[in-house]
Amino acid sequence: MSDERRKIMRVLSGETLTPPPLWLMRQAGRYLPEYRETRARAGSFLDLCYTPDHAVEVTMQPIRRYGFDAAILFSDILVIPDALKRNVRFTEGHGPQMDPIDEAGILALKPDGAIAYLEPVMETVRRLRRDLPDETTLLGFCGAPWTVATYMIAGHGTPDQAPARLFAYRHPKAFEHLLMLLADISADYLVAQIDAGADAVQIFDSWAGVLGEREFDAFAVTPVARMIASVKARRPQARIIAFAKGAGYLLKNYRRKTGADAIGLDWSVPLAFAVELQKDGPVQGNLDPMRVVAGGKALEDGIDDILQQLGNGPLIFNLGHGITPQADPANVARLVERVRGWRK
Repeated sequence: MSDERRKIMRVLSGETLTPPPLWLMRQAGRYLPEYRETRARAGSFLDLCYTPDHAVEVTMQPIRRYGFDAAILFSDILVIPDALKRNVRFTEGHGPQMDPIDEAGILALKPDGAIAYLEPVMETVRRLRRDLPDETTLLGFCGAPWTVATYMIAGHGTPDQAPARLFAYRHPKAFEHLLMLLADISADYLVAQIDAGADAVQIFDSWAGVLGEREFDAFAVTPVARMIASVKARRPQARIIAFAKGAGYLLKNYRRKTGADAIGLDWSVPLAFAVELQKDGPVQGNLDPMRVVAGGKALEDGIDDILQQLGNGPLIFNLGHGITPQADPANVARLVERVRGWRK
């Protein structure tokens, strides 16, 4: 079908809708009892991601429960290094881990066959587009090269990504090679998701906020711009949301420099600044996930502030980062009800 009934696609084309459409990052996740049941049946986390029966089920769960305007493919940003044979594994209590990479390892990376390795993800996308309501937007996604590279360098998550920052300073050519390789394979991955049925895609740069101005331009902007140019050269109709968490004032020129159709905003972005960013195109965000945990007046006030400030322009209502496991599903239901009931 055309995008006419899919509200999020209309906003991504620049329309202002009242009330705005909404979805939540990590809307399929541990706060839902049905997710926890499926996760237990799946075995490992990567088995959950790579088994279409399970991945479709957990993607559909929040759509059935809340009727969000978008479903986002259930997967993980680290399937790219997994496809590059970096021995990715997820261990309880320790998060994602993989074999750390060095200069020699970067030069030895062979992207051939990586997209074929991710065919189970494409099968999930195909099934989702078939099973979702016609009016529901299907979002694909990937991690931004900088964020993915931080895990590849350290072999695990770190509080400030010091290992990747230090590596970039000491080995600039090797690090640039890694970022560009990740940009190219990630662009191929997004094109494959679009061809499989994704309506739009989001690029998650979850660790953009640790970068200084010069590094943000080199490590966050340049690779994402390369990705978006590559995707749009092959699929001109593609709509792309870029989310550089923690980037703050550096978001001012992020849309223009990257070519993104919309930019995601974390909860630390002041709404007055968000209004300025919205003058250049659609924005997405930016409720503090802790307000969903708190519920009550904290939740209602946060929702109302965003709607009052950003509801007069193209807005996709969302959180400023992923929903947390301790969120009460009833509070999510109240969030949906309050957003859907809003009128100017």
